[in-house]
Amino acid sequence: MDHSGHGMTMDLPPFTLGRGLEWSADPFFLVACLVGLALYGWGVVRLVRRGDKWPVGRTVAYTLGVLSIMLMMCTGLNDYGMVMFSVHMVQHMVISMVSPILILLGAPITLALRALPTAGRGRKGPRELLLMFLHSRYMRIVTHPAFTIPLFIASLYGLYFTPLFDMLMGSKAGHIAMMVHFLAVGLVFFWPIMGVDPGPHRPGYLMRMLELFAGMPFHAFFGIALMMASQPMVSTFENPPASLGIEALSDQNAAGGIAWAFSEIPSVLVLIALLFQWYASEQRQARRSDRAAERDGDKELEAYNAYLASLNTQGR
Repeated sequence: MDHSGHGMTMDLPPFTLGRGLEWSADPFFLVACLVGLALYGWGVVRLVRRGDKWPVGRTVAYTLGVLSIMLMMCTGLNDYGMVMFSVHMVQHMVISMVSPILILLGAPITLALRALPTAGRGRKGPRELLLMFLHSRYMRIVTHPAFTIPLFIASLYGLYFTPLFDMLMGSKAGHIAMMVHFLAVGLVFFWPIMGVDPGPHRPGYLMRMLELFAGMPFHAFFGIALMMASQPMVSTFENPPASLGIEALSDQNAAGGIAWAFSEIPSVLVLIALLFQWYASEQRQARRSDRAAERDGDKELEAYNAYLASLNTQGR
């Protein structure tokens, strides 16, 4: 299939899952995904060769995250997504909400910090530059909920309900930029909430849950707005090719249903990941307390017992 008209003049047959999953690679995303997988693989191999362990679950999560991007951008889904609002919405939701969660569970930054060599005294290599970037004021701003939640919401309402979406869909570069933006927004939104990697903004677990649920209802409202609309709301999808055999308004309603459904699915996934992380954190804290008690001979317990004994003595 040819991407050269950005989908506007494609004479595509009616959509089926089989046609949607046919290989049709976007060169930019194909190269980016392969490079991402190769770099991660290099990091894992480097750790294993020096005798360090890296959790298999993280490798699986990261790989699935990158493959989910390839599934959306390197198959017929990308062609149909140029002319069908419903298919485009699947692309948007997966790339902004499923792919980021899986990639973040893969802890790529932690892997990079462990795999990259130190540059030596007074010198700055890739590892040192990465650390500087992580601790920069810029990162503190873009991972703060006062920035991430409005950005997450604006990526829906500010894009689809303004001429910006049609402008971006009018060129291949604009379409690529929009998809990269969806991924970036998802990464900065979910990173402080459930990312394994260290970050400048990392509140307590209860606050993270509040941040998660602060953004999700807006996805549901956006989906409902599309489902209830009585006319097409996005010019790009107003006149789908006759060969598709679809009606613009019903396809828009389907897109709204997809957006609404996706507001629930990632919420559950992130909530489960958060609860597991919370439990693991409590277990680590308990083990640290046990080790400290063994080292100091349970001085806290002894002090408490002495305190009780003194109260008992005073009460006589």
